[in-house]
Amino acid sequence: MEKKLEKKWFALYTKPRWEKKIDASLLRKGIESWCPLQKVEKQWSDRKKVVEDPLFKSYVFVRIAETEKTNVLLTDGVLNFVYYLGKPAVIKEEEVNNIKMYLAEKDARITIISEEGFREGEKIRVNFGVFMDKEGTVLRGSRKKVYVQLQSLGQVMVVEFPAEYLSPL
Repeated sequence: MEKKLEKKWFALYTKPRWEKKIDASLLRKGIESWCPLQKVEKQWSDRKKVVEDPLFKSYVFVRIAETEKTNVLLTDGVLNFVYYLGKPAVIKEEEVNNIKMYLAEKDARITIISEEGFREGEKIRVNFGVFMDKEGTVLRGSRKKVYVQLQSLGQVMVVEFPAEYLSPL
């Protein structure tokens, strides 16, 4: 008796500002993907413009069967699945539907405040930029900027990173 391949929602961790590209790429591959967007007014020096920004920075959601995981990871810009307790985190269908319904409402606005932040002494990995794949230790941090100590060539460098460039080890 063949087991039906059950599709579940998973969150992907992406390169910064690649969310829309990855969503489009996954859809072209025939993979059910969703990058929640919300309209945001941006101010430039000469004008204001309403643009669609990803709701979750560096995250895209996919609804896939176990057998599709490798194909998803081979998509340019995808860094990894978001893990919880050592396994790719499964997102409840109900939670995805709630976000979709809310975003469909007129003037819907959601503000994401990361619960994580980075704590002093926490070990991290840099996921973007010239220090990509380097590991370090948080000296101090907030939700926006994190000061990380990197060991390199027997020297200690202290580098300031945007929090979205980092992930905990």
